[in-house]
Amino acid sequence: MRPPIDQGTVLITGASEGLGRELARLLSRRVRTLVLVDRDVARLKPLREELLALYPTLGVLLEQCDVCESRQVDALVASLEAKFVRVDVLVNTAALGRRGLYAEARWGGLEELLRANVWVPALLTHRLLAPMLERGRGGVLNIGSGAAQLFLPGSTMFAATQRFLDGFTESLRLEVEGRGVVITRVAPGPVGDTGAEDAGEVPFFQISLERCARSALAAFERGEALVYPGWGHRWVMRLLPLLPRGVKRSLGRLALRGVRREVLAAPEALPVGLASPVLLAREPTPA
Repeated sequence: MRPPIDQGTVLITGASEGLGRELARLLSRRVRTLVLVDRDVARLKPLREELLALYPTLGVLLEQCDVCESRQVDALVASLEAKFVRVDVLVNTAALGRRGLYAEARWGGLEELLRANVWVPALLTHRLLAPMLERGRGGVLNIGSGAAQLFLPGSTMFAATQRFLDGFTESLRLEVEGRGVVITRVAPGPVGDTGAEDAGEVPFFQISLERCARSALAAFERGEALVYPGWGHRWVMRLLPLLPRGVKRSLGRLALRGVRREVLAAPEALPVGLASPVLLAREPTPA
């Protein structure tokens, strides 16, 4: 079973940058319509111009919506229905990640992360999945992280949200099994903005955004439940479940030392870890 990508309508969150933008570029050559969602549509306009220059007949809808607000999501769905736009595939890429010690973080920042990484994919999937099941065809592609398998002090809330996405995707996949809807979770490791990994300039398990996006779409079209883009990252993720829990805790303690050093150094942003495909912004120091 394959998701209805070709000549279909695909809705993407988080398409203004990163992996969401790369997925939009790859999908644009195949779909009939792309629906790009952001709370600030101005951020999406350069991408629309780029895609239309390449594919003049492509439909590109820019929808302004704060997907963390249920009323705005309902308004988005109503707006699409009024335009007779039927979403065939939902791609959840919008996510947040923050580095810092949990007790020292602002709750507002943690709540924002929780809503973006848990509330948003759950709500959008709830609103768009039922019509897919009624038609007997559709797809949901959830972009997560390998953090679901790790203990990540310094990214405690982020790791927790990735475990939610793992359980959510796998359980939902079983619920819709045999009903024509493909549900896949992508769990990248570190992802770079360029193909520098081919020149040996980055760790062996880091891959480019384009390569990650291609791997994600290929697995989605094969109907796979889970994909770890990049051979190095894939082997690391396959080995992790074999490690005793105590060993994972020890690895977490080693990681914590690095986080504490970085907090003391007070950089503007901390580096991306193995678990996250997005920049993990450091929490501002409370006044």
